[in-house]
Amino acid sequence: MAGTKEQIAEWFHGLQSQICAAVEEADGGSGFQSETWERPGGGGGHTRVIENGKIISKGGVNFSAVHGSLPDKIQKALGVDSDAFFAAGVSIVMHPDNPHVPIIHMNVRYFEMSEDVWWFGGGIDLTPHYVVEDQAEWFHSQLKQVCDRFDPAYHPRFSKWADEYFYIKHRKESRGVSGIFFDRLNTASEGKSKSDLFAFVQAVGEQFAPIYTELMRTNHQAPFTDLQKAWQMHRRSRYVEFNLVLDKGTKFGLDTDGRIDSILMSLPPETGWRYTQDWPIDGEEMRTQAYLQSAHVPE
Repeated sequence: MAGTKEQIAEWFHGLQSQICAAVEEADGGSGFQSETWERPGGGGGHTRVIENGKIISKGGVNFSAVHGSLPDKIQKALGVDSDAFFAAGVSIVMHPDNPHVPIIHMNVRYFEMSEDVWWFGGGIDLTPHYVVEDQAEWFHSQLKQVCDRFDPAYHPRFSKWADEYFYIKHRKESRGVSGIFFDRLNTASEGKSKSDLFAFVQAVGEQFAPIYTELMRTNHQAPFTDLQKAWQMHRRSRYVEFNLVLDKGTKFGLDTDGRIDSILMSLPPETGWRYTQDWPIDGEEMRTQAYLQSAHVPE
């Protein structure tokens, strides 16, 4: 059995600790600050942030388990007619110092309105400042292995969903090299038990640490130039635009009076919007730009 919502939330809280320990060990220069908070409308969470590490400039691993009443506009958006809800999950974003180490994001979550109305959601995606196709292919292969353990249809379905979701519409470019994304998985939609669906979400969550710590180790010692650092700031600005304008999790947190600092932990420590774009025409910057404008364009 998958367990109660409290047991699911407890597992998510444990996942937060596991991931923080793995990232701290791989970084080797800084530890996570911890802060427990309460939501006035019900529930709360535990925010953990790492800053100024040897590899990570700023990273957040946020656990929350909140409950209360849904605002009318969220009820309409979700297509539900009850205002009582429970939501729990872990959300992660890592912003590295070295431009050759990619940004990564993961979210795994559970939502419940009653014993009969519930679903799982989540996803994991990679945002390199410079796309290295071999590493992107390896990243996707790791996610495919996880998906294939549960359903061979999952990876093609969820990778397409990620292509559509992690797309900056106003820029007409992908946020990164995509990954997997899924939402509203339940017995009715999948024909699987709650236990099976929770096991899949657990497997996705447990894949984060081995994937990202390997990318950290592979890339963090690569030398970089001032141009590459400027490009990193440029790509970070695109990340900020997506999270503030398009990300549904950010909107949900703000619309349910979530804790602002925890919701916005996904933002980098610094970034920049240059009005004049003068990147070298034949450089890696424009090759990455071309990739992001063509590789994962939603149909």
